[in-house]
Amino acid sequence: MELELEGADLKSVLNRLRRAQGQISGVIRMIEEGRDCEEVVTQLAAASRALDRAGFAIIATGMQQCMTDIETGRKNGEDAQQMRARLEKLFLSLA
Repeated sequence: MELELEGADLKSVLNRLRRAQGQISGVIRMIEEGRDCEEVVTQLAAASRALDRAGFAIIATGMQQCMTDIETGRKNGEDAQQMRARLEKLFLSLA
């Protein structure tokens, strides 16, 4: 299963990842500065959500592409059940 992100999908995923990158940098800086634990955890949770959302967007794109492949008969050697199992495993890895 090859993932092809382009256009708005690519921009959205990259924006989410950049947001998470900035938030993680903020968490590191906060720890180095000895900031309040609650503030650090709040910022860390925000970074985690941003990463999760990027992952879900990637999986959603993969699911859409797989469905298109199934509908057009281009399964790259995998049957529908194998693709479904792989996507389910990816999805659950983010849970």
